Amino acid sequence: MTSTLLIAFRHPVVRLSMIAIFLFGFTGAATSPYQSVIGITELGLSDGFYSILIFMAAAVNVVASLWVGVLADRIGNYRILLMTVMTFGVVGYGLVYAVPSAASFVVCTLIILPVYNAMNSLLFANVRAIANAGGGRDAAAINSGVRAAISVAWVLVPGLVALVLAGSGSMLPAYLLACLGCIVNLALVFLKLPAAGPPQEISHRHSYLASFAKVLSPKVFWRLMAVSLITSTLHVNAAVQPLIITGAAGGKVTDIGVIVGIVAFLEVVFIFVWARIQLHLHPVTALAAGTVLYAVYLALLGFSSAPWQIYALTTLSAFAAAALISIPITYIQDLIADRPGLGSSLISVNLFLSGGLSAILFALGTRFSDYSGTSLLGALAGTAGFALLIYLDGRGARRRSAR
Repeated sequence: MTSTLLIAFRHPVVRLSMIAIFLFGFTGAATSPYQSVIGITELGLSDGFYSILIFMAAAVNVVASLWVGVLADRIGNYRILLMTVMTFGVVGYGLVYAVPSAASFVVCTLIILPVYNAMNSLLFANVRAIANAGGGRDAAAINSGVRAAISVAWVLVPGLVALVLAGSGSMLPAYLLACLGCIVNLALVFLKLPAAGPPQEISHRHSYLASFAKVLSPKVFWRLMAVSLITSTLHVNAAVQPLIITGAAGGKVTDIGVIVGIVAFLEVVFIFVWARIQLHLHPVTALAAGTVLYAVYLALLGFSSAPWQIYALTTLSAFAAAALISIPITYIQDLIADRPGLGSSLISVNLFLSGGLSAILFALGTRFSDYSGTSLLGALAGTAGFALLIYLDGRGARRRSAR
């Protein structure tokens, strides 16, 4: 863990990126837990309309991330693009707070904030460009450090925001806090992030249509599908674990918060452990190992019948989840390794695909079984992703690991 942090911290731009990604995580952690409450309860959106809105917003985020990623590769200037998307965050969060209406919420959630959320892949593209300049040897360690910064935000911020808003009649001030976080982030990038040099000579030859076609090419798309099947298990767990805790396991609502908190804390630690493991294992091998462990966890979760059993699974859950959170970032970027912007935009594509797959798995599982059966179905989906990953890359990974 210490060596991984040293690798990540020794470059000033990576240090700045870690702070920026923490503040990005801050804005999401401050608002996401309350978004549905604000949209449905406070502003009067229907459940069905809200569901469509969230799906469409995710699709807009994918398009925005791809567009920004291609643009980053073409112009080679991450600073100006980061400042642009951060401005979208200031406007989006600020408008929802200042003009609390259904119309402003819909416009910001559907258009403005999905563009801001492209900042996630843009920051990973920035640090990947730094890793590429150093030969790419430290890419996994750098990605782990940056990804851990988001996890730290999600560990710390929701509880702090809950304390700040305790006794408040509205959750809208969460959007004010997010707006302030965007302003701080914008000032940080404006004052501290150095301007990039001239774009690479090769970048002007990549058109938008050619870039999108590259994403859909079989070599990239099927590997994305394998990773999306694997990471969809994280979404399945997020949906069914609270329901199993309070249902089949006979636990209390308070157990949900405690278990989620324990796992979130352990994930931060284990992200660095997996970064060390990747020094000795090929990323495909490490990801396959994490997938198997998470499938085992989901299967055991499905058979859980008492709260202590789920508490006993927290270490396994956190250790395996840390692999599925951190390792796919490097693997996905490597699919288009010579273009950090486009390669990192695949992170958003993976999030969209995995979210859609998890929704299908949840619908099928709850249609033909119960929540415990849905957890087992998630384990099968993870196993299918593992099998596809091994089929596509397993033999090459074993050859490279043996050298």
